Amino acid sequence: MAVVSNLACQNVSIAHYEVPMIRANCRARFTAADFDFIVRTLARSQTDQVSLVDLLSDIETRDSILDHPRLVDAILNHCGHLRISSQFYFYVLARHVLQQGGIGDRKLCDYVASLLETFSHASRLQVSDETHHLAEQYISDILIALNRATPEQAFLLRAHIGNYSLFISGIFHENTQRRSLRGGPDIEFYEQVGRTNYQLVSSHAVARRCELDDVFEGLADRFRDVRLALNQLSDRLLNLDDDGRPSLCL
Repeated sequence: MAVVSNLACQNVSIAHYEVPMIRANCRARFTAADFDFIVRTLARSQTDQVSLVDLLSDIETRDSILDHPRLVDAILNHCGHLRISSQFYFYVLARHVLQQGGIGDRKLCDYVASLLETFSHASRLQVSDETHHLAEQYISDILIALNRATPEQAFLLRAHIGNYSLFISGIFHENTQRRSLRGGPDIEFYEQVGRTNYQLVSSHAVARRCELDDVFEGLADRFRDVRLALNQLSDRLLNLDDDGRPSLCL
């Protein structure tokens, strides 16, 4: 991936918002502990053994190994603390549900995993009715901010709206559906807003410089499919506590 020295490829503050620039780079940020987890998990069978050399030397081999179903099982069925990075955790599980949903693009999956990692840290995966009220206002305020944004700022804001809409409708779909019965924005609202803004940024010059034009185009075309895959991810990985707020099982 080309190194882009550009403000629009970094986190910046725009109109009082800290806008994260998300890249498709989870696979580039795996740690030594992640590779050790892979080796230990797949070494249980002679036919599935993999060496650290295989993981580090060839990208295609590594990508193929990352698709092994035993990695998903090891993460989901592990009791106790998992000594893996959040980027590895989200990539393996996002890749699994996206493949089940018929989405095989690894770069798009990498972007979605980075999105989940970024927003999970930012929000601690806590949501409530008040949060959804703020989410609606938040999107409205950002759309207003577009009126005075530079072209590069507009790119960041629209990409953020797409990302935020996908996160809310993907991870918090049940809460969103419940609140829509009381007049809040429904899933279709987030799908439309997300799809539209992804489509707009897909043709932006900054998207091409950041090598994300194909990712944004894919997310615009298949927003609903990706959202449904994230619904499955949420249903399997989130527990509701007594006050109805989901917390991530990590």
